[in-house]
Amino acid sequence: MKIKDIPVENRPRERLQKNGPAALSDAELLAVVFGNGTRGENVIDMSQRLIGEYGLDKLSNLSLKELQKIKGIGPAKAAQMVALFEFNRRCALSVHEKTPVKTAYQAYEYAKQVIGDRGQECFLVMYLDTKNRVLKHEVTSIGTLNSTQTHARDVFRTAVKENTNAIIIAHNHPSGDPAPSREDREITKELHKAGELLEIQVLDHVIIGRDRYHSFKEEGGL
Repeated sequence: MKIKDIPVENRPRERLQKNGPAALSDAELLAVVFGNGTRGENVIDMSQRLIGEYGLDKLSNLSLKELQKIKGIGPAKAAQMVALFEFNRRCALSVHEKTPVKTAYQAYEYAKQVIGDRGQECFLVMYLDTKNRVLKHEVTSIGTLNSTQTHARDVFRTAVKENTNAIIIAHNHPSGDPAPSREDREITKELHKAGELLEIQVLDHVIIGRDRYHSFKEEGGL
């Protein structure tokens, strides 16, 4: 069925205008973003297929190149999806940035928005003011599937420049297991010592796993 064959009142854009976005399904919302489908598949069916095959969580983390390998997704639609999901991430982060980060769970929630679903191990630094609010964050290194390389100079360069009061460091384990490795423990100690010399406190090192985390502060390692 072509989109023009669907009664006007049942089309996603018209339903959104009449009933608001909450009345639409995930597929209908995505259909509104796309605007049109392909010659052989209307935009609603295409959106349902994408969500059914991949799920919103996986779709939100596919790159431009990966999206364009999917049937019906060309450069324009791929760019629309990447922009949409990145905008959602930034909206979520803007809420966290207004709230002081005082617990390991809050740090985990923040870091998960930035690096939680990446396929490579990434090292994130959150730079905090005197009220533990995030001034800014940086991904200081990106590694392979199993490891990353980071250095104290990379972590503290911005901290000094921004006159940061304290930092929280975090990295993800793509395997999903947040248990710290020997290297994780060594870098935590190294960064803690560097922070003491610079009088910038390292409040925590949080490892992001699949729906769980490890906190060095909670285990007594900081």
